[in-house]
Amino acid sequence: MDSHSIARHMLSFLKRAVLILPEAAIGTVSFLLLIVNTLFWALSLFPLAGLKLVYKSRSRQDRCNAVLNRIGLNWIGCNNLILSATKRIKWHTKGIEGLNPNGWYLVISNHQTWVDILVLQKVFHRQVPFLKFFLKKELIWVPIMGLAWWALEFPFMKRYSGEFLKRNPHLKGKDMEITRKACERFKRMPISVMNFVEGTRFTAEKHERQKAPFKHLLRPKAGGISFVLSAMGEQLTHILNVTIVYPDGPKTFWKFLCTKECSIYVNVEVIPITPDLIGDYENDARFKERIQAWINNLWFEKDLLVESFFRERKQAA
Repeated sequence: MDSHSIARHMLSFLKRAVLILPEAAIGTVSFLLLIVNTLFWALSLFPLAGLKLVYKSRSRQDRCNAVLNRIGLNWIGCNNLILSATKRIKWHTKGIEGLNPNGWYLVISNHQTWVDILVLQKVFHRQVPFLKFFLKKELIWVPIMGLAWWALEFPFMKRYSGEFLKRNPHLKGKDMEITRKACERFKRMPISVMNFVEGTRFTAEKHERQKAPFKHLLRPKAGGISFVLSAMGEQLTHILNVTIVYPDGPKTFWKFLCTKECSIYVNVEVIPITPDLIGDYENDARFKERIQAWINNLWFEKDLLVESFFRERKQAA
């Protein structure tokens, strides 16, 4: 019996042992395993990230980043093993065939729960380059994780409301400047830039407040992806338009950890990046209107896809 067979048998034994536990116990075991895994890999990032600060040579910094990304991939790989060992998840994925782990992608998705991040990391693990998210600036203060995201060069953004910008006009465009700087760094090695274009997680209250024209989605915002495309259009080759569906409804992170069995559907549409998607979002009103109409149309199609899934599931029941 080879090492892979032994590992599979050990994983199967662990899964059978865990799944006889009550749900709260499964959640606790899952959480503790994820914490231990996070501490191990996150702490292993810091010495190399410190060394990168010392190096002045861009080539040495890039070599450090390559190793840091490999550590990040191992971290995600172990997270995936933990999920596999502590629950039975039926994955239904479509559209990931032929993706390139050395390619350049912009990934966009609907957003319902923090579990979405685990789903995306699972589905795209080693299928595309290491996923990097735009994060709220306040998240850098999250213990351990904030420093780990910084070490992995996840871009931190400060969001300003329209009312705040009226009082402080000198800060207008500051968040987009951060986007540009992050994209300049991303140009030097294959990358997958992730953007939840709705800007927040779906809730019935937010849906009602927005008066969104979609049944299952919030209104998408084109600004973020437009700036990424403008800054990296010559590197990025495709947009990966992801639709995530939870047949039994989205769960909170804790409820997901407590889950014994569930199904998750992920549809990936590969969209080529054409010249008409790249333009001056800030200063060209016609382009701004056109790119917003384009993302709205994608979201109408996505909404129909989600609705058709639930309709077919209801008819089959």
